[in-house]
Parts: sequence; structure tokens; C-alpha cells
Amino acid sequence: MIYDLIDDVRAVMSGMLDPTLRENFLGNAEVLEVFNISKVGRVAGCRVTEGKVERGAHVRLIRDNVVIHEGKLSTLKRFKDEVSEVPGGQECGMGFENYHDLKQGDVIECFTVEEIERTL
Repeated sequence: MIYDLIDDVRAVMSGMLDPTLRENFLGNAEVLEVFNISKVGRVAGCRVTEGKVERGAHVRLIRDNVVIHEGKLSTLKRFKDEVSEVPGGQECGMGFENYHDLKQGDVIECFTVEEIERTL
């Protein structure tokens, strides 16, 4: 009886803990050129230099070795087609959610975030 109570309290307390967040690196891309697209805003023409990039993934925009923006990748295009991912060595167009200050030479780091439940 007391052991069931202890297990119940442990389960309730575990549910109160914030999950641990772990980043999984996907890839890097370099901004080759920036385009102004009507109704869309600024879009970065990029080459994937390492790994791959995925639409909807988290991104960091790095300029002169300093992170200047963290957000999500909202648009990923290969030629004129919307794609879900682009592998290394290929070129693509990228657009970010609510951010348009992109410059040639910026590096885009793409990653996913995994939530891990904590237990007692």
C-alpha cells in the first residue's frame, strides 16, 4: 500500500518536471545571394555545405561567427518546387519565419530539437 503511494507521488512529481531539450544537428548552408520576392519577402539562395536541411527545422543564422537569429525554416525550394529536404552539395532557396535580414556570406545552421521526458 505504501509502495503504491510512493510510486504515485513519484509519477506526479515526474510529470511536473520540464523536459530536457536536445539539439540534433542536420546541416549547414551558406548564403550565396539574397533575393527580394514580391508577396514573400527576402529569400536566401544557398548551397548546402554539410549534411542536409529540412523544411520546418530550427535554424541559426550566423554572421561573422556570431549567432544573430534563431528561428524556423518556413520555406525550402529547389528550383521552383517546394521540397521537404535538400542534401549536401545542392543549391536551394530558404525563407525564415518572421525574419528577413539576410546577407551574402551568412551561414545557416539547421537542427531539430528533441524533447526528452525527465524522471525521478
